[in-house]
Amino acid sequence: MLAAVTTARTVPVRPDRTRERATAVNQLLLAAACLAAGGLVVVLGEVSQGDTLFAGVLVIFGLTVVALVVPWNRIHPHWVTLVPIGDLFAIFLLQVGEPDAQLWLLWMVPATWLATVGGWRGLLTGALGSSVLFWIVNLMAGGFTTAVQVVLGPLALSVASIVAFVASRRSAAQRALLDEQAEYLDHAVERARRQEDAVSELLDAVDFGVVRIGADGSISIENDAHARLSAVGAEGQLFDADGETAIEAVMAPLARARRGETFEGTLHWQGPPGEGRRALQSTARRLIDVDGTDIGAILVTRDVTAERMAVAMRDELVASVSHELRTPLTSVLGHLDLALEDPEVGQQARRSLEIAERNASRLLVIIGDVLAATADGPGRFDVRPVEEDLSRVVHASVEALEPKAEARGIRIDTSGIELTVAEIDPMRIRQVADNLVGNAVSYHTGDGLIEVGVTSDDKHAWLVVRDDGPGISADVLPMLFERRSRGSAARASRPHGNGLGLAISRDLVRAHGGEITVQSEPGSGATFVVRLPLRRSGAMG
Repeated sequence: MLAAVTTARTVPVRPDRTRERATAVNQLLLAAACLAAGGLVVVLGEVSQGDTLFAGVLVIFGLTVVALVVPWNRIHPHWVTLVPIGDLFAIFLLQVGEPDAQLWLLWMVPATWLATVGGWRGLLTGALGSSVLFWIVNLMAGGFTTAVQVVLGPLALSVASIVAFVASRRSAAQRALLDEQAEYLDHAVERARRQEDAVSELLDAVDFGVVRIGADGSISIENDAHARLSAVGAEGQLFDADGETAIEAVMAPLARARRGETFEGTLHWQGPPGEGRRALQSTARRLIDVDGTDIGAILVTRDVTAERMAVAMRDELVASVSHELRTPLTSVLGHLDLALEDPEVGQQARRSLEIAERNASRLLVIIGDVLAATADGPGRFDVRPVEEDLSRVVHASVEALEPKAEARGIRIDTSGIELTVAEIDPMRIRQVADNLVGNAVSYHTGDGLIEVGVTSDDKHAWLVVRDDGPGISADVLPMLFERRSRGSAARASRPHGNGLGLAISRDLVRAHGGEITVQSEPGSGATFVVRLPLRRSGAMG
């Protein structure tokens, strides 16, 4: 089981000094405003109570020092409210020192500050506190001259406090939303990083090379297997599928994929001819985004040396076995010919010898076909079409298989065979008919019926073989005409024979320019239909 390895990444955590900076900035600005206002009062007018004004300035100065020295981020946030509360008292002293200077406007700074940092309590403290102090100062100075003066100052201070409170609440909500989004983004980045680590581990664990190529041809991902398979140097020289033609660097699979080319299962050899070379198979496909944009390509490379060696050994074995079979079979055919030339052979014996001679000849052809069918790619068969009655060929096939069918209680109905003359190779089409009828007999459960029909239309001849046997399962049908060595499901579906009969039949029919199809359902038998052209422009090899 592959486990994703997550590497811990240490990120230095900076201390939060937001509250300290905000306190220092607010107090410094208020101190500067108070000093400027006090200085103007002293310079431009007479100070009624200079000691009180000076005391207010000293309190402002002391609070500024406290704001700059105290580590506000390390203590409870409510302690910060003591600074603007002290500022309210200091501005009260400034206003008492010179009541006519309208220094009460400075109360807006600590009032709004309290509303910002103290919540509802800060709002009430700032608005009510500054209003009460405003009324006290005016009463000490001789009272209010008009009713408007009683309301205007506190109203301005209260409105400023409320506006600051609402703005701070909105800002706090936005900050909370941003913090939540930042946390979600951090989690998303962490998940993406873990997934990236898992993908990297997975790609490095497989034994085939994978390269992710960007739209501009750059390489964004390359696993360890590709690095091993794409070794450079003398052993990294590439050769074509024939193993001898050298491939230029610009025609290497990676270079082709980076240029935007696509290919499937391209075979090349790595290393010069001799021992130690490797066979590599490469596939390049383009990657298309959901909007249809080309976003690059992926190149997959597999080491298929063992497979190629197995194929070579198989071909060598098949060639050797075929050669060994041909020699005695040729001898058998020679003696059959001699026996048929003997005039003393009786009519019944001659007929049996002729059947044996025909089947021995056909067996010799099948041996050659096995060689072609086991080679890479579709088998190539020598087809020599002549004008022939297809019904005669099919009747001969049925006649040869009737004894086997009768032994299993199976009746072969040939009433649907009509006279049909077409340009065919009689021996090859006989091989197709033998495969289809023979399979119908072999795979039947017994005590049933096989219908064989031959007919034609204006352009084609048709051979139909239908049985009422067990049928073919849906998962086997798509690979029914494939060679047995290419699928375990196909092997399971063909318990008899060498597994090449239907593959060879398909190639033979296609060599005639026709096609073979099958329809079947489990429990309802199977129907094979062969379509052959009546006339052909030339033989296909």
